[in-house]
Amino acid sequence: MNAMLVVLIGCAILVVGYIFYGGWLAKQWGVDDAKTTPAHELEDGMDYVPAKAPVLMGHHFSSIAGAGPINGPIQAAVFGWVPVVLWVLIGGIFFGAVHDYGALFASIRHKGQSLGEVVAVNIGERAKKLFLLFSYLTLVLVVAAFASIVAGTFDGFPKDKAGNVIEASANTNASVAMISILFIVMAIIFGILVYRRGAPLSVATVAGVIGIIICLVIGLNFHPIYLSNTAWMWIIAVYILIASVAPVWILLQPRDYLSSFLLYGMMVIAAVGVIGAGLTGADAAHNDMPAFTGWVDTISASSLGTMFPALFVTIACGAISGFHSLVGSGTTAKQLDHERDAKPIAYGGMLIECALALISLAAVSFIWQEYLAGDIRVPTQVFATGISRMVASIPGLEATQTTVASLLVLTVSAFCLTSLDTATRLARYMFQEFWLKPGETYKDVTGFKAVLCNPLVATAITVVLGVGLGMTGYSKIWPLFGAANQLLAALALLTVCAWLGNIGRNNKMFYIPMGFMLIVTLTSLFQTVTARIGMITSSNPEVLAKVDWGTYAQAILGALLFVLAIVLAVEGCMTIFFKKNKKA
Repeated sequence: MNAMLVVLIGCAILVVGYIFYGGWLAKQWGVDDAKTTPAHELEDGMDYVPAKAPVLMGHHFSSIAGAGPINGPIQAAVFGWVPVVLWVLIGGIFFGAVHDYGALFASIRHKGQSLGEVVAVNIGERAKKLFLLFSYLTLVLVVAAFASIVAGTFDGFPKDKAGNVIEASANTNASVAMISILFIVMAIIFGILVYRRGAPLSVATVAGVIGIIICLVIGLNFHPIYLSNTAWMWIIAVYILIASVAPVWILLQPRDYLSSFLLYGMMVIAAVGVIGAGLTGADAAHNDMPAFTGWVDTISASSLGTMFPALFVTIACGAISGFHSLVGSGTTAKQLDHERDAKPIAYGGMLIECALALISLAAVSFIWQEYLAGDIRVPTQVFATGISRMVASIPGLEATQTTVASLLVLTVSAFCLTSLDTATRLARYMFQEFWLKPGETYKDVTGFKAVLCNPLVATAITVVLGVGLGMTGYSKIWPLFGAANQLLAALALLTVCAWLGNIGRNNKMFYIPMGFMLIVTLTSLFQTVTARIGMITSSNPEVLAKVDWGTYAQAILGALLFVLAIVLAVEGCMTIFFKKNKKA
């Protein structure tokens, strides 16, 4: 595998896809820049706030990216580089980018509300309730996972298996915590200057980038805050409660915008490493990653199983991810300044993730023998090690490996917090919309609905459920997330397809992606449920010893998701193909 050629050719294909297929979609769907977006029509200074395209791109990309496009391709590399590259390119251009673009566009044509509202108007009220319930529970699981991950990366007292504090990890974690805190402070200052003091975005951006560098320098050299994992969980709970009800202009928009420069910087460093190693010949010594290893994973410690459906569930953010539809139709749609911005932000944002996925594959290929032997398996470590070694192989940069590796790890870790409070805000939207009728807002209802739909109450319920699950063992049911996330993608595709058909627009580009993703999801869920039932009903004492509440939860929730997928697919297809519940 010549990593440099794979990345360069792959990126060229993504650019062609953006220009031609993305442009064609805009014409087919009737994107009209003369229309007023919900950000202007419903501007409220809290959730609906117009944002300049670069700022909103920063928020959107920071929210959908994180570690997803790094973890998936590295884990799926066990099937060989050809299946990964094909799924990233084909999936990204024709599945994921269409999914993201469609979800955002459908939302802005439905007053910036979530896809649940699109489901209600175009498929039915019952389908809306099911969709929102599923989306909300998925987001609670995301909040639980990300809160636990963030607390783990901030933990000032990480311990080894013997219970001893790992000093080096403690210092790194304290640095990440300090940098994250400084970022929050800097974002608030940035938001006030730009949105309340009228500072030019260009000037504020230059100052912000300089501020990022200062934050990194301070955080790496001064990090006095050492708190336990539990203490950080409580602090994170309070933070996301406040952040998720605060006006988007004061924290979410500016922080995500500034944080995105970290991610862009990480991609630039990675690109320099991949291209530099290829040009200097260092890549030739690591050209031993197989094109295809087989249909069954025999490399991972706990096998991913067969390539179908594992490949398409494992690589989510780098090809197609249901979480993106929640971001696009949740926070992004409420901040979109012009309809023309939807293509670069949603379609383009997804393809940038695809490029990061290709770079991640190059990283694992560079240290393939160590990955194969199991010496380095944690995706973040694989990425940091592979890229930093590539950079260090370039003449004159030999001494940079440790510094580059540390910066890459810090960057990936910092983005978990970004995705965490975005997920919490999205869950709040879902919870509120569950109790509302089409066209209603939380200000229109009375009685118990007014209480439940109050932003602070809805957020508090989400935080209690999410952080509570994070502190009590979300990992027991986390294996379901991959299938649940891809099921969400299939349902989002189906929803947008139904809406476009109802308004008389071409929706045939959704048929194959939504059908394929439904088949992938149902197959994955079936495998999970039957495997867990097999464990529960086993007569083998060793197998029964591994059965706990998580085993039962996965079996029950997996079965419920399977049924949910069937019900929503039937109702959606009735709308699409038989014009049931057709509404303009």
